[in-house]
Amino acid sequence: MPKSARDLSIEDLQQHIRKMYYDKDVARGIDGTFMWLMEEVGELASALRGNDRENLQEEFADVIAWLFTIANVADVNLAEALSAKYGQGCPGCQRFECECSLDEKP
Repeated sequence: MPKSARDLSIEDLQQHIRKMYYDKDVARGIDGTFMWLMEEVGELASALRGNDRENLQEEFADVIAWLFTIANVADVNLAEALSAKYGQGCPGCQRFECECSLDEKP
């Protein structure tokens, strides 16, 4: 395990979250875990409207942690998924600096 959170790769973080919470997460199931993720996204939305930098950082961290949690329950390796989708550039225009129109989702 890396020395600090700063050293955690995507794969390391997913395994770290898995070690801490996997049994509870599986017992809660995908639906219950997804609801917790959505609650955290809502809290992040509120934090984005405020000016409490510490709270904003906490909410970003919570959203990421719950995303990793649901990926664990769904048996999805996020490092592999991200690499497959974004490793060769933008999925829309295939460039590393996206040139897609602002009104289209890459």
